[in-house]
Amino acid sequence: MKFIECPRDAMQGVKNFIPTDLKVQYINALLKVGFDTIDVGSFVSKKMIPQLSDTADVLKRIDIKDSDSKLLVIVGNERGAEEAVAYDEVSYIGFPFSISETFQQKNINSSINDSLKRLANVQNLALKNNKKLVTYFSMAFGNPYGDEWSVYIVAHWAEKLMNEFGINILSLSDTIGSSEPKIIEWLFSKLINEFSSVEFGAHLHTHSHNWKEKLDAAYSAGCLRYDAAMLGYGGCPMANDKLVGNMPTEKMLYHFKEININNNINYDALIKVEEAASKIFN
Repeated sequence: MKFIECPRDAMQGVKNFIPTDLKVQYINALLKVGFDTIDVGSFVSKKMIPQLSDTADVLKRIDIKDSDSKLLVIVGNERGAEEAVAYDEVSYIGFPFSISETFQQKNINSSINDSLKRLANVQNLALKNNKKLVTYFSMAFGNPYGDEWSVYIVAHWAEKLMNEFGINILSLSDTIGSSEPKIIEWLFSKLINEFSSVEFGAHLHTHSHNWKEKLDAAYSAGCLRYDAAMLGYGGCPMANDKLVGNMPTEKMLYHFKEININNNINYDALIKVEEAASKIFN
């Protein structure tokens, strides 16, 4: 089972700039917990997300030599990917793709057709530079814009990304926290059974009261890759619901521990990170 911690997702919504020194200190602490991957930043327009404008500096100062965790950064186009692949510290390049035309325009200022071209180019850059591409399937569980959506449309696009673009890591994203357990279980069951060579992940946004039922639905369907953020901070600003946040890392890990899922987590280090997160995101 893989756990991906997402401080990038938590930090990008914070208005006041978090000092680079503090970001580095926090990520170095996360590297001691035992996560498979840490989503540390993004190479996108500094005007769009000024909080992450120091991602290059953060990467240069992170101490990864004593950690087995890998680093992931998000990009929105080829230019960002070209920056990202230059860093030996980075193992994964994340790219957001959505079947919602409206959300894709709002999120990375690109149509679906143009995003498919970007995706192909980013995939090529990743392969040439020995990086792995993680495609985040945004709005996989519905959208508020009136764009056509159904579980069958999601399955169709997932198949297209895999067959035509060679995507082998696909994270289904509950971008606005609208998913229901039965839909989560149906989608993961269908996709995992049909495409056994693909690594499917769950990037689930949630309210504080229903995180467990969403998590259990994904796990019961066979999902073995989970994104989360400490204390549930962050989430999508387009959710139009301030109570929707990321899957809370610490609750997720303790839940799996309770049901005897071996996760190789250093819980002493996790407690220290919880304390640090509560101060950073206060």
